[in-house]
Amino acid sequence: MSSLRLVDPELAALVEGEEQRQHDTLRMIASENYVSRAVLEATGSVLTNKYSEGYPGKRYYEGQRFVDPIEELAIARARHVFGVEHANVQPYSGSPANLAVYLALAKPGDTVMGMALPMGGHLTHGWPVSATGKWFRPVQYSVRRETGRVDLDEVRDLALRERPRLIFCGGTAIPRTIDFPRFAEIAREVGAVLVADIAHIAGLVAGGAHPSPVGHAEIISTTTHKTLRGPRGAMLMCTAEHASAIDKAVFPGLQGGPHNHTTAGIAVALGEASQDSFKVYAQQVVANARALASALLEHGFDLVSGGTDNHLLLLDLTGKGIGGKPAAKALDRAGIETNYNTVPYDTRKPFDPSGLRLGTPALTTRGLTESAMPQVASWISRAVDAALKSDDDALDVIAGEVRELLSSYPLR
Repeated sequence: MSSLRLVDPELAALVEGEEQRQHDTLRMIASENYVSRAVLEATGSVLTNKYSEGYPGKRYYEGQRFVDPIEELAIARARHVFGVEHANVQPYSGSPANLAVYLALAKPGDTVMGMALPMGGHLTHGWPVSATGKWFRPVQYSVRRETGRVDLDEVRDLALRERPRLIFCGGTAIPRTIDFPRFAEIAREVGAVLVADIAHIAGLVAGGAHPSPVGHAEIISTTTHKTLRGPRGAMLMCTAEHASAIDKAVFPGLQGGPHNHTTAGIAVALGEASQDSFKVYAQQVVANARALASALLEHGFDLVSGGTDNHLLLLDLTGKGIGGKPAAKALDRAGIETNYNTVPYDTRKPFDPSGLRLGTPALTTRGLTESAMPQVASWISRAVDAALKSDDDALDVIAGEVRELLSSYPLR
């Protein structure tokens, strides 16, 4: 960053500080990861200078002879990695991508169905504070209190009663395998379009560590970071039947020119995801999460649904006598980055909930395996105990131990 240091040393120091923080911290926010140097180079390239409203071969600006092949390459790689008929790589992020689905396939006031936000769903699946809950008629399903899992018989009963235009499956805090075939069966029975939001699990799907929604969901929405290890962007994938409507909803329906530097980074990440090494990575993410779940259970933690099938764990800290927010702040001081999160049927307020959400994508990218998970669980347990005692010195000791471990796992 020699130019940045020269032009804006204040900002350069902040960026360098963040890089050091990412090196020294167990980054366990389930939606975060590390991108490769190749992805960083693509997203920091001269492509950020270029405006490209429209689609390849149909632009409103000249000078697209390199940009068009870049977007076409990203599209081709998305189709190959996920096995879909059509892909749009222009959405700026996951929420705009989901809004494009509504614009393409529903009208204001239509009934839409998704998992309730406190149960693990996403704001854009019809939660009332979101535009999707204000402009459409939201109907939301939950998980069973005793299992923490979706009861698909209840989902079917709700769908039969409410007859939604769209049904969303997927979310932000779901530690279990999503049953795409059963959701598809329900959608067909009620004449709804099934939308699979795989933002969290896209990398696991690409790597064969989670079943694919292809062939079950007509529309697939995903971000391109998280487990997919790309830049902060999004994609919409669909059957050929919906391709035109989706493309028109993205542009000109919701967006202007695509971010070409991000498109290039997505293309790089999809190229990486097509390699055999990525399949090994995806399997390791799940293996690490399961090993961590087992170790946390041994330390007396309560895991929503009892464990995990993917990259994500949701801890209910009620039995530990501490809220998710103070626990997350203590863990952050201890060098372990998580986020506080609501748990199903939470009795606490959303900004001070009972849960912690954590995941294994980033620490797996760093090279940690199952053998390190008991130590990670021990640190989490010690940090929570220290938080209960307001023992900042103990948290600082843990942070030092974390830094020592990570010194053997350099950023790639």
